Amino acid sequence: QVQLVESGGGSVQAGGSLRLSCAVFGYFYSTYCMAWFRQAPGKEREGVAAMNNDGSMTYADSVKGRFTISPDNAKNTLYLQMNSLKPEDTAMYYCAADPPRCGFRLLVLPPDRGYWGQGTQVTVSS
Repeated sequence: QVQLVESGGGSVQAGGSLRLSCAVFGYFYSTYCMAWFRQAPGKEREGVAAMNNDGSMTYADSVKGRFTISPDNAKNTLYLQMNSLKPEDTAMYYCAADPPRCGFRLLVLPPDRGYWGQGTQVTVSS
């Protein structure tokens, strides 16, 4: 059984930064790819950033250059560093995994597949 627990969300002004964390509990190989998603009110869930199986990362165009996904295998934790935040980044943020998906295939993971956390809210005010 795998459990993902997000934390680090909050309220911030536009231009600010936040770092989200996703703690992984249970039987989970460090080589598995993970990803971050977000869902704004009234919108579909979208993939934000995902690990590739070669160690590189894939980002949605909307966050490229501003967000950085990084795993810390020693702490069984996945991070999302978010800089230069914009009001349109306001959403519930989720981490997820569905081995052996990686990269773009993981970014389009349906919400009824794989492992998901409960989410952490990010609100960016103008």
